[in-house]
Amino acid sequence: MRELRATAVALALCAACGSALAQGDAKRGEYLAKAGGCTGCHTEDKKDAVPFAGGRALKTPFGTFFGPNITPHPQAGIGSWTEADFFRAMREGDRPDGKNYFPAFPYPSFTKIVDRDLRDLWAFLRTLPPSARASQEHDLGFFYRWRFLVTFWKWFFFTPGPFTALPGLSDIANRGAYLVQALGHCSECHTPRNFFGGPKKSRFLTSRPRASRSGATKTCKTFSLRASTPKATSSQRRWAKSSRTPPASSRLRTSTR
Repeated sequence: MRELRATAVALALCAACGSALAQGDAKRGEYLAKAGGCTGCHTEDKKDAVPFAGGRALKTPFGTFFGPNITPHPQAGIGSWTEADFFRAMREGDRPDGKNYFPAFPYPSFTKIVDRDLRDLWAFLRTLPPSARASQEHDLGFFYRWRFLVTFWKWFFFTPGPFTALPGLSDIANRGAYLVQALGHCSECHTPRNFFGGPKKSRFLTSRPRASRSGATKTCKTFSLRASTPKATSSQRRWAKSSRTPPASSRLRTSTR
């Protein structure tokens, strides 16, 4: 009888732990949101702006993008989303209605965020005070506002899937690679772009002119994150190679939906 009770208690504890993990850790999600710099795009650039309520402008050669409201407001924000909707947005670059997000939303990097971190981020976003501030429509050139064209962009420049540890690197180095390639999305600003807005993977982290944000007093330029390394080690070369786009045949297999 005692053995049955002990087994029942153990199963209950396992179920509770599993439920907690499935729900996500909001406190840890807050830390991850800071690591990912979420407010940099999702908070308006003005005094007393509501955090995560959107409005930050990002000017690009394709037009001006505006960060959306990601508070849990059911109409103005993402309050009507499910966790699966959030995962699909971050991992696949798809809206809840199935349409493409523009890659100004850096899902080519966020796709590498692992499931546990996505779950914790989602838990944190659900704790935010809802804001009724409406998301502003993007101001794009005529041909750039067609979301279906992003499907072709994804075929060539987007490979979905979470980060996997790189062989030959220490745990600390792999943690750094994860922060750079996924949460920190460093290459979105520090890697040059081609005519189509796709990253030049062979020049990973070698800098490019940075798109100006509204209210900026001057145009900023990013710097190379690789210039201080006189000679890359074999592990560093493997790390850089892991960030490059796979062969075209592989891209088409993994991106076609």
